[in-house]
Amino acid sequence: MAVWDPSQYLKFADHRLRPALDLLARVPGDAPGTVIDLGCGPGNVTTHLRRRWPGARMIGVDSSREMLARAGAAMPDVDWIEADIATWEPAAPVDVIYSNAALHWLGGHDRLFPRLLDWLAPGGVLAVQMPRNYQSPSHTNILETAADGPWQATLEPLLRPSPVAAPEVYYRLLAAGGARPDIWESIYVQVLEGTNPVVQFTKGSALKPLLDALQEPLRGGFEAAYAERIAAAYPPEADGRTLFPFRRLFMVVQK
Repeated sequence: MAVWDPSQYLKFADHRLRPALDLLARVPGDAPGTVIDLGCGPGNVTTHLRRRWPGARMIGVDSSREMLARAGAAMPDVDWIEADIATWEPAAPVDVIYSNAALHWLGGHDRLFPRLLDWLAPGGVLAVQMPRNYQSPSHTNILETAADGPWQATLEPLLRPSPVAAPEVYYRLLAAGGARPDIWESIYVQVLEGTNPVVQFTKGSALKPLLDALQEPLRGGFEAAYAERIAAAYPPEADGRTLFPFRRLFMVVQK
């Protein structure tokens, strides 16, 4: 299991937060009793859930002890639970399940999403955002670099070419019980600062498990080879900034 680095992840906190807030703005409900932040990470989004619903029992679930330590220090009034979000379940039905940029790490979405709906109390809401940037150079170059070097045998079992399905797949999963899901996609044209910043962005997310699987000098060689490809795919603009378009999939469904 990857050891997540909150500092690396939060280097681009503003860019990662914007879709989370866009999702939250579409969630109905004024006074839910229990809200779950599933895959809460360092708790930077949980803070906004707490502001939205100050009277709710707030539960944050994540498998990363490092992320939860950061979250707990900032918000001791939240019930932080260290658990695998693939297998954890609440003890009783809940009113809101909110998951931002977490469920793409899990497989078996055909079973996962109906199970999440089963957790909801009548009238409860499931709200999910997942990255769907897997056909963009930021992610295709991960696959290509992993297949082109002495690290191939180590990395090949970890590759996940497209862990998030097309929107219509989730519509069918969520609508099967008679619900009417609201599903949309947005492409965020992120303006990044620094030298080859797309590498720094992916090091906090998609690239992290692969780097963790390698020892030096293979780790450094793999990162350098990926960085060379990314520099060509995302050259800086005339003002020195780099544009990084990023596609995200959203869904909100009320039981």
